[in-house]
Amino acid sequence: MIHRPRKRFGQNFLQDSVYQQRIANSIHLREGAKCIEIGPGQGAITEHLLKRFGQLEVIEMDRDLVTLLEQKYPGGALHIHQGDVLRMDFQELAQGQRLSIIGNLPYNISSPLLFKLIDALSLVDEMVFMLQKEVVYRITAGPGSKTYGRMSVTAGLWLHSEKLFDVPPGAFFPAPRVMSSVVRLVPRNDVDAGLDRSLFDSIVKAAFAKRRKTIRNALSEWFDEAQLLELGIDPQQRAEQLDIDAYLSLAGSAAASAGRGH
Repeated sequence: MIHRPRKRFGQNFLQDSVYQQRIANSIHLREGAKCIEIGPGQGAITEHLLKRFGQLEVIEMDRDLVTLLEQKYPGGALHIHQGDVLRMDFQELAQGQRLSIIGNLPYNISSPLLFKLIDALSLVDEMVFMLQKEVVYRITAGPGSKTYGRMSVTAGLWLHSEKLFDVPPGAFFPAPRVMSSVVRLVPRNDVDAGLDRSLFDSIVKAAFAKRRKTIRNALSEWFDEAQLLELGIDPQQRAEQLDIDAYLSLAGSAAASAGRGH
């Protein structure tokens, strides 16, 4: 069965066997956990994962690829979930087990998927993803960097991130116009359980919505100049100049004010 890559699904199939093996070897699976691959495509990484673990679950949206995978891997070792990963219930997929998640993510869904997976981190041991290199830069960026943004702050709060290696366009068919990178993401266990997640997300989103605004103007819904100074934050700074601890202080202060009825 010949499958032509579909642009609407963001399909770029990894052809280079060396990179296939390197990516498959980057994931670790604790005893009792299950491995889930997102976007297996034609089974390039799938093949290596099955050899390592014996059993594998995959999420694939393209029905033609589901048929191809069913033909390629009969016998039950591969369990295929057909559908849009952005609509998947990871609690249901986990079925009480911990998850190690791996995938060559379509560039057009990488950011929304990462935010979705952050919501499901209580189920996750680790994630290894191949992403557009620019997205990996955004995930791992620190304050003051041009690529530091909402994704950097959110990922930095919830995840330990490590860029593993780059994958050149020539390793794919069709070759994308950008460099790809593989990143390992491991949930942090030191996030304050009392954090108001929704409020934190709202503040970070507002801060970066208009990056050229000062923090005083971007967050005027919650803070005036005096309140920012009291938190040790220069009101004239911009969003990309504040580190994660500063955003945690802002969220904590806003939550306390809301609790006092202000």
